[in-house]
Parts: sequence; structure tokens; C-alpha cells
Amino acid sequence: MTAHTVFRGSMPALVTPMKDGGELDEGAFRSLVDWQIASGTHGLVPVGTTGESPTLTHDEHNKVVEWCVQETRGRVPVIAGAGSNSTLEAISLARHAEKVGADGLLVVTPYYNKPTQEGLYAHFKAINDAVGLPILIYNIPGRSVVDMTVDTMARLYELKNIAGVKDATANVARVSLQRAKMGADFLQFSGEDITALGFMAHGGHGCISVTANVAPAECAAFQEACIAGDYVTARAYQDKLTPLHTGLFCETSPGPVKVGLAMLGRCSETMRLPMVPVAESTRGVVRAALAHAGLVSGNA
Repeated sequence: MTAHTVFRGSMPALVTPMKDGGELDEGAFRSLVDWQIASGTHGLVPVGTTGESPTLTHDEHNKVVEWCVQETRGRVPVIAGAGSNSTLEAISLARHAEKVGADGLLVVTPYYNKPTQEGLYAHFKAINDAVGLPILIYNIPGRSVVDMTVDTMARLYELKNIAGVKDATANVARVSLQRAKMGADFLQFSGEDITALGFMAHGGHGCISVTANVAPAECAAFQEACIAGDYVTARAYQDKLTPLHTGLFCETSPGPVKVGLAMLGRCSETMRLPMVPVAESTRGVVRAALAHAGLVSGNA
């Protein structure tokens, strides 16, 4: 799997900017992509959960992937969200992402219908067989209600396109267990910012990050320190970013991170129902966290 080691470091799970009426804001999205790359981000992940994929139409989902690939212009890898609890729908999204030039796919474990481990294997094998792009399994039991076991991942890793995992179990021991079973070339990305430091120390390759939406340069520098084995520097960044790592989840994401981006003047905080505006107390938490990270004035 050495061909996939280009995937590393800080890769924001991008928000999808929207205008006040709820329509997609292409200009703000493209501007966000350019800012991310200029800030040192190592890769981009559009239309995951943070990108509000559950409330985008299929056409909108595909447009956002196209915009990301077009605006990135090959400067960093684009790993397109292509998950669904319908295998046929996931294949359709995956094929479109491949057609428009994405470099990889992020495919979540099917949510709500709770497939067995055999069902998970069959779902990912069907997607693997339908495309020619590297696939990261997105294992997030807290949202999908199923947890892919290490043994199931090991079976999938025998397939030609399964390259690694975005692990949002918050169990850093899984990194070592997966590394022991699949080896060091199985790509492992943290899906939880607050535990990414420990994740990297266990042998991770990077983080698909919510915090990197608002602090791209700092998250990129943190990851570069971890990759270099400089955990003194990495801990210093962790101390700077910890209030963001926690504060951006004091309400359901992406509410707080969109508020943070609005405070930075990057996009509107508009979301689609059933996501509603965050509480005033949350705004205070987000502003204080941005100030702690040096991203806004503490007096603003």
C-alpha cells in the first residue's frame, strides 16, 4: 500500500458553506479551499458529515466534490466523501468522485440499518470492485451505530483499493491493534481531534480534522511535528488547540465550527434543518477557544 502514503497529515473534513437562503455558496467554498492549501493543509475531505452530506441532494454532493477537485488543481489530494447506508448509492457517489478526478474516497460504515460484520465486508467489497481509487473506511460507531472489527478490516485490506481507516472510535489502542494486524502501511487517520496526539504516537498517519477548518496552519504544523517524532512541539500545539478540539463539539458539529468560520469571516454559519443555530453560550465558547489559539483578539 505504499502508493497511498501520499495521504498523510492534516486533512480537514471541510464544511459546506451556505448562503442565508440555504443554497450552496460556491464562492465561499472555493475560497475556503484556497485558504486551506495556502495554510499548509495536506489534503482535503469534502462532503463528509462535517460537510452536511446528510442534507445535501445527490446533485449538490457531486457538485461540491467537483468544486473541490477543480479548485485544488492537484495541489493536495482530495479524498471525497462517498458514504451511504445504501450500497448502490455509495457506489454511485464513488464513481462520480472518480470520474471528476478525486484522489481517494472516504466511505462511512452504513448507518441506521446496522449491518453485520459480513454485511460491512460485502458493502465495502462492492464499492472496492466498482472503482479504482484508494478507499478509507470511516469507522464512527457514535454516529453509525456499528463498529467494524479489526478482523473485518484485515479481510478488507486484502482487496486492491482498501487503503486504510478514518478511526473515530476515540480508542487509541485501536491504532496499535490495527497496526499489528495490517502492518505499518495500513493508513490510519484519527477522526477525533482531541485524541489525535495519542493516535499519532501509536503510529497514525494523520487526522481528518474538524478543527483544521478554523486552524489549518496550526493543525498542519501539529501533524508535521508528530510525523517528525517531535512530540515536544506537538504537545505545545495540542495545548494551544485543546479548547478548540473540545469547544467545537459542545454542540453537534458542524454548528460550532461554522460559527467559528463566520467569526473568522470565512463563510456564513447557515446550516440546513434539522441543524439549527447554536446557543449564545456556544458562541462564547467558540470565541474563547479561537482567542486561546491566537486566531481572534481576546477582546473581540
